[in-house]
Amino acid sequence: MKGIVARVTGSWHDIRLEDGTILPSRIIGKLRMDDIKTTNPVGVGDEVEVQYEAGDEFKGVITEVLPRRNYIVRQSPRRKHDLHLLASNVDQAVLVTTIVSPMLKMGFIDRFLLMTEPHNIPVIIVINKNDLFGEEEKEIFGGLKIMYEDIGYRVISCSAQTGEGVDELRGLLKDKISLVAGQSGVGKSTLVNAIQPGLGLKTDEISEYSGKGQHTTTFAEMFSLDQGGYIIDTPGIKMLSFNNLEPMDVAHNFREFFVVSSSCRFPNCLHRNEPGCAVKAAVEEGSISTLRYEHYLQIMAEIEDLNYWERHKNL
Repeated sequence: MKGIVARVTGSWHDIRLEDGTILPSRIIGKLRMDDIKTTNPVGVGDEVEVQYEAGDEFKGVITEVLPRRNYIVRQSPRRKHDLHLLASNVDQAVLVTTIVSPMLKMGFIDRFLLMTEPHNIPVIIVINKNDLFGEEEKEIFGGLKIMYEDIGYRVISCSAQTGEGVDELRGLLKDKISLVAGQSGVGKSTLVNAIQPGLGLKTDEISEYSGKGQHTTTFAEMFSLDQGGYIIDTPGIKMLSFNNLEPMDVAHNFREFFVVSSSCRFPNCLHRNEPGCAVKAAVEEGSISTLRYEHYLQIMAEIEDLNYWERHKNL
């Protein structure tokens, strides 16, 4: 039988079969995986082959993971040298963030895009809680919208509290499989509840002590939408690091850098200190965002530090 993984909790996987029924299933033995090695070999969105456990038609065994058309991985939050599979076979990703409550971490958006860009997964950037915007926040949103839409990403603002922008986002999700992600406290679960009334996802407030979000979603789960399509709700992301990337991977996946890099003097240019760098020239003339370039340099430095300590840890 074929099915799609709708939820993973520990060693059990809820498989939505082709007739819509859910079959709790587990992995017995080792699965042959051709593409990536992760701490969780099977993730939400994976298409799988299952069979009933011997003598039990209410439990299943996953026998095969079918080829993935794409996937999104991040560094494992518990084992920094491993990868964790967030989701597979998605049509788009929705990054929910805020400018206030909690305050916007500008670099987080670019770090998230570095997870989706290698697989050409479209991203909708949602700036939530616009009911809290003053004039300064409105100006920041305007700048973000111009910067990211100029390089091909959709940017919308909304409020799960007032409903503004929710219909627009709901329309963008119709008939698609959409991963919904964001940092803790940005109102992701509240927004998903507004998009699909009746889900009743648990929500929480910003911690008064730390001013940061508190985790409410504890595992990824796929939900069907009345209008057609599915959303994959994911746990709040605290931080994003890239132990799985090399510097050239970063250079190739800042999309506007890659376009301009064909004019760099050297084909392996990393856009830092190399002479004849077309990307640095574009930053200086203002056609590439200085902010994006600063985030790029920060990520490059972190990856090189990780690689250095990995090479020398046993010396």
